[in-house]
Amino acid sequence: MQSFRTEIENPIVEKDIIELEKKIALFRDGKIDEEKFRSLRLARGVYGQRQPGVQMIRIKLPYGKVSSEQLHRISDVSDKYSTGRLHITTRQDIQIHYVSLDRTPELWAELEKDEITVREACGNTVRNVTASETAGVDPKEPFDVTPYADATFRYMLRNPICQEMGRKFKISFSSSDDDTALAYLHDLGFIPKLKVENGTQIRGFKVLLGGGLGSQPRHADPVYEFLPTDQLIPFTVAVLRIFDRFGERAKRMKARMKFLISSMGLAEFLAMVEEEKGALPHQTYPIDHESYERKQSLPNPPVLNVAEPSDISYERWKTTNIFPQKQDGFVTLGIKVKLGDFRTDVARKLADLVKSYANNEVRFTLRQNIIIRDVKKELIPFFYQELKKLGMADYGYNTVGDITACPGTDTCNLGIASSTGAAEILEEVIYNEYPKYLLNSDLNIKISGCMNACGQHNMASIGYQGMSIKVGKSVLPALQVLLGGATLGNGVGIFSDKVIKIPSKRGPQSLRVLLDDYEQHAQAEEAYHEYYQRKGQMYFYELLKPLSSTDDVVDTDFVDWGNEENYVKAIGVGECAGVVIDLVSTLLLEAREKLAHAEESMAEGRWADAIYQTYTGIINTSKAILTSEGVNTNSYASIVTLFEEHFIQSGKIELTGSFSDIVYQLKTNVPSEDFARSYYSDAEAIFESISELRAKELQA
Repeated sequence: MQSFRTEIENPIVEKDIIELEKKIALFRDGKIDEEKFRSLRLARGVYGQRQPGVQMIRIKLPYGKVSSEQLHRISDVSDKYSTGRLHITTRQDIQIHYVSLDRTPELWAELEKDEITVREACGNTVRNVTASETAGVDPKEPFDVTPYADATFRYMLRNPICQEMGRKFKISFSSSDDDTALAYLHDLGFIPKLKVENGTQIRGFKVLLGGGLGSQPRHADPVYEFLPTDQLIPFTVAVLRIFDRFGERAKRMKARMKFLISSMGLAEFLAMVEEEKGALPHQTYPIDHESYERKQSLPNPPVLNVAEPSDISYERWKTTNIFPQKQDGFVTLGIKVKLGDFRTDVARKLADLVKSYANNEVRFTLRQNIIIRDVKKELIPFFYQELKKLGMADYGYNTVGDITACPGTDTCNLGIASSTGAAEILEEVIYNEYPKYLLNSDLNIKISGCMNACGQHNMASIGYQGMSIKVGKSVLPALQVLLGGATLGNGVGIFSDKVIKIPSKRGPQSLRVLLDDYEQHAQAEEAYHEYYQRKGQMYFYELLKPLSSTDDVVDTDFVDWGNEENYVKAIGVGECAGVVIDLVSTLLLEAREKLAHAEESMAEGRWADAIYQTYTGIINTSKAILTSEGVNTNSYASIVTLFEEHFIQSGKIELTGSFSDIVYQLKTNVPSEDFARSYYSDAEAIFESISELRAKELQA
């Protein structure tokens, strides 16, 4: 159907894209359940927008690294399939919007020409593996975490253990104890450490488990002060297997790792992880960091004689946007990208600039910005001149005037209020009224359009969350004000407190009140979170209380930032198959596909993959027949228990031995050809028995 089938050199990628194309056709014809189709497309980076009929495509860029060639490719794709606009996320991805669903396979194929993937960028998968953007150039780092983040990304990509989990799973690698990749709020966070044993220096990681933001933020638990690097992958895989098995699947709001840890208890969870390690394909997994490090080199571009500017803007830019590297004679340049949005014409020129005069790469940052690494100090004036031409030389990188915001109601289905509109007006307040704060990198402002915290509002010094307020019979857009968050370092952070809810149009005045108060009453060198803790939550509640009253609202309060029409609280409409689908048949079809994938893996000698695909095939088959009986399940583990109760103990299905014993063989057997084939044979027998029972039920 599409020419891309003859253009893709990687057969695994080609199969992926063709499968997406086929499933889109089945969905369009009403032959596949909407929920199952949603799961498949999300795992391929295709996310429904607030606007019906178009999609957001999330491009997965591990640790934010992108070469000049890749940035050109992404720009070409955005121009061809989208609007020519690129959006940097707080997970170092790139998003493009307003893409036709039917063109997504072709778009994906275009990206793969430069080894760019959308696979597992969304959905209940291991999301993009993030890392400090300064990894490799950070003067404070014990070692470069880039090869470890890269190995984790590659090991998890298309791995059967993390294709259909109960919820998403996020991993980060910080470059140093400063914890700039925010290990404490991730499902798994890693901070590099060194220690000496028998005169030999050993690399390892401090490991944090079970953190998260959202409506109920949770600080991750430290589980290792030093995990050797060859245990990184085995530990991560074991954690994912337990999460996949016991994680909540019915109640979406309780399905993250943090809730499983809280309900199960950390000690019990870690005991299961240790038990699970015995069944892993790798007891140790050395990561070849030396090959990566040998390939690293520094550029040697011609030094152009550009007069150093003498204006105040340049001096401020040097103060806030230039950072020393551990490599002598080189610096990193920070580019402040307003709300993470920039256009493809600028992206191409930037790509050409770094190819000719830096190290042929940029990295997208966790605060929706860009850094250029490995810039010769002598070229600083030249880069300022060129970046100024592109409109990318604003000072205030990573300062209070560099506000982080998710797309909110611009495009997101879940957005309640406009986060981007509020961010723009707050930045104007800072630039026009508080310019000295553009030199302050200790204070930050973050805004999310809803409770899901994509803008990370609940770890900010000053955070805003989009909400709504009912006034009589009408509803107006609102902002929840949160205060006192901070990243303290070495895996320790403070989440901000919810202080008060105010009409959204009073957001600018709330910022003025907070900054004026801080300026007047904070002690010398007192950080904002310290000031907040000293004064207390009620102090700030009383300070902002006059702004919360709805007795004096005016007509403009009912119009959200960046809009002209009165506010309407609404959730965007997603795709709809338009046909009632037999969910049980869909689940059985999915189970059959999982077993087919297992057969393919066995044919290729990938025994660990085959075993896990067989396991998910058994689970899907069991869930199908439980669904046909109206039995609700909330985890894979509960499916096993309930199937045993309803079908084995009742005698409806006869098996040789316990169903749970058959299923959980994958916990006690090291992956091998013999076990993979035996396990698959058991699964085939279960599938046939359940299919026969289903057929009898339909006849009856």
